[in-house]
Amino acid sequence: MEFTVADFMSAKQVGSGDADVLATPIMIAWMENAAKHALQPFLEAGETTVGIHVDCSHDAASPIGINVKVTAVVKEVHRRIITFDVYAEDAKGPIGRGTHERAVVLSDRFMRKAAERSL
Repeated sequence: MEFTVADFMSAKQVGSGDADVLATPIMIAWMENAAKHALQPFLEAGETTVGIHVDCSHDAASPIGINVKVTAVVKEVHRRIITFDVYAEDAKGPIGRGTHERAVVLSDRFMRKAAERSL
């Protein structure tokens, strides 16, 4: 997936730092998004995936306006848990890397359990 870094995605705007560069939480969200989209074609009716673990480094700053490419590659499948290698790069090279795990869940059941937590 590819994205363009906008002002509202900066570390200063999201509160994760003081610089006008891509915020680490945004980079991680894009990594999760790439993994989520990679799994969509393989899900059965009523299924979705949820992120359950992220371990990433953010190695270089990407300025506002630059395009960032994010890649998620399936590394391992263990029952309903899928582990991805995730990468992010801008026009100057790599900016982040790590692993991300997603669990395949039944949407209705997941939301019912979440609702029970609000009681």
